[in-house]
Amino acid sequence: MTPDTLITPEKIVLDGKTFTLAENLPIPEWPCVVSERPQPTLTVKDDDLFLVTDTIGNISSCSLDEANSSMGLFCRDTRFLSRLELQIDGRSPVLLSSTANKGFALSVLCTNSKSTDGLKADTVGIRREIVLNGALFEEIEVANYSTTSISFELSLSFDADFVDLFEVRGFGREKRGQILRLIEPTDSEIETVPNVQSQHQKEESLTLAYQGLDSSIMESRVQFQHRQPDYFQGYTAVWRIELASHETKKLGYRLNVLINNNPASTVDAAITLGQAKASEMMEEQNWVQQITRISSDKSLFNRVIERAEQDMYLLRQSFGKHKTVSAGVPWFSTLFGRDSIITASQTLMLNPQIAKETLTILADYQGKTEDEWREEEPGKILHELRLGEMARCQEIPHTPYYGTIDATPLWLMLYAEYYAWTHDLETLEALWPNALAAMDWIDRNMQKTGYLSYYRRSKRGLNNQGWKDSGDCIVNRKGELATGAISLSEVQAYVYAAKVKLAEIAKMKKRLDLAELWLEEARTLQVRFNEDFWIEDQDFCALALDGEGNQVDSITSNPGHCLSLGIFTPEKAYSVAERLGAPDMFNGWGIRTLSSLSPAYNPMGYHVGSVWPHDNSLIGMGLRSLGLIDQSLELFQGLFNMTSQQPYQRPPELFCGYEMTGDNAPVQYPVACTPQAWATGSIFQLLQMMVNLVPDMQNNCLRIIDPALPESINRLSLHNLRVGATILDLEFERSGSTTACRVAKKRGNLRVVIEA
Repeated sequence: MTPDTLITPEKIVLDGKTFTLAENLPIPEWPCVVSERPQPTLTVKDDDLFLVTDTIGNISSCSLDEANSSMGLFCRDTRFLSRLELQIDGRSPVLLSSTANKGFALSVLCTNSKSTDGLKADTVGIRREIVLNGALFEEIEVANYSTTSISFELSLSFDADFVDLFEVRGFGREKRGQILRLIEPTDSEIETVPNVQSQHQKEESLTLAYQGLDSSIMESRVQFQHRQPDYFQGYTAVWRIELASHETKKLGYRLNVLINNNPASTVDAAITLGQAKASEMMEEQNWVQQITRISSDKSLFNRVIERAEQDMYLLRQSFGKHKTVSAGVPWFSTLFGRDSIITASQTLMLNPQIAKETLTILADYQGKTEDEWREEEPGKILHELRLGEMARCQEIPHTPYYGTIDATPLWLMLYAEYYAWTHDLETLEALWPNALAAMDWIDRNMQKTGYLSYYRRSKRGLNNQGWKDSGDCIVNRKGELATGAISLSEVQAYVYAAKVKLAEIAKMKKRLDLAELWLEEARTLQVRFNEDFWIEDQDFCALALDGEGNQVDSITSNPGHCLSLGIFTPEKAYSVAERLGAPDMFNGWGIRTLSSLSPAYNPMGYHVGSVWPHDNSLIGMGLRSLGLIDQSLELFQGLFNMTSQQPYQRPPELFCGYEMTGDNAPVQYPVACTPQAWATGSIFQLLQMMVNLVPDMQNNCLRIIDPALPESINRLSLHNLRVGATILDLEFERSGSTTACRVAKKRGNLRVVIEA
């Protein structure tokens, strides 16, 4: 709480303004248009600030029990704007076109419907532009396209419920804080009180506020620009517009979000929309100059790549002094362990700096103590960090929450992969203690059963703690839920790979004792895994072992993650690969999470029949590692065809598992995140699968092994590819079934070996 904040039971004085509890003061409301069905949305993001609106740029209604409850302006897991509604003479405009193609900005072109006051339809042209840059900026241009003068009222209605994002997602709360309302000047209908109207003109702003249960004060401050409103009704600003024929006028505002009188966003806000846009474009251009630039001879493929490059930029988010990718908008716009690690691994060929930042941030949060509520243990890598009121009040354990079984071995794998790409000895040395602590945590966890297992300890934690973390997904062949401590198949493969990779680093560091120990433990794990997890009558790998050591014997995509990691014997690896391509698993666009023959199969289920792009890109890497090039390219083509049919050519978090029939489109999952980090990362991982780059910076070498472009692409170029200290330009060209590679440019002394 800041020194200039005064709190009494009846009033709160903040920054010179007096507030009272909302229930003590009736506020006149502007009529709200309510939708009963989910609408298409526009999403824009800037670092830790994101906005979801309908396609006209409005947030019409955001009560938690309504279809569009995910709309709003969010920062630090708090909704700072739950209504933003533009109306003309009390009616919603008619949409002509809209786009959020830039990612940090949206633009809308609309017009008026027929007015009861005689204004003809399609007379007013309205252009909205909204930009995020540490704050929300909007400019509205209104133009008269009739041959005579016109007049009308244009209104903007604001409201903010300041709910926690977990409430939006459906988590109930027994008690909330208090919505605050300014006593002056918005405590009456301003239209009928001239002296208060003049106060508004001097104030030039609206303030919405909330006092949380932790006594924090959250505010949304709206400052009007270009032209002040003529009057206010509650939190609706109204302009009386008069336009001569073909005259244009501009309105605008800036909305700042604050917590305890300090900016909520980590980004320094611009002053005007023009400055905000320029700042965003400059930062994005700097990002583009640092990454590998990828292009082909196919325009649609290039659009998919360009969108993925831009989305990786948009998903970056600040955590302390560093930035990594948040998991996805709207539900997971925060730091995740598993998601951030997998995305960083997927994008090593795009920009290895993502991996460095991810490793460093997660090392800073690495578990240090035993805490059952947060499921924290020494050496463990976190699952999820939240900053909202529910976290601050300990209603959820995400401060951070450590309930994930796979983030720790995945962190170790990324640690080794990052070094292989960069030869960054400084980071390797700095994070070596964290690597040892992570391996110690794995070994302690495995002592009881010999496998890395999870079992929920926190009463508000996750029942399932692998990447399939919904409550109904760990089922056997009868569709029955597994119980007890769960040992997932892919997690054991992660442990195996982590020990093998870390053994190589230990050798380099002259720690032969650790190298020999980890290799021996990996060999022992491999033998036991192939015995315990193999379902003989299915010739496939079990999803998991349950708390009694019994196989959870359903046919799922999880064993596909194991294919590239070396834990299977060769014959078992090929058997798994073949089974994943069967019709009950592969739906034409991708491999389902669960076989369609399972009693638990649901094509609309989150993890029990849907298709996830990142799941498939990991499987694709496994198929490639086995030399199954045609199968891996078929998987790429299916995912590419799906992505090309999505809005903005952006892969969703997941889509429904319905079969491709030749005339149907991929069926969207209703509440999938988009953009989403590891779905976006799958684009780059599938590219890596095709060109098959194998860096070995310890020996100053890049091997390019049997590159293979699909039939839909003839030429592919990688410019500004960074491997160690060397920058490369590579050209790939397909002729029939053969793909040739040429080093077009090289700046550095890296050895490039092309193997057919």
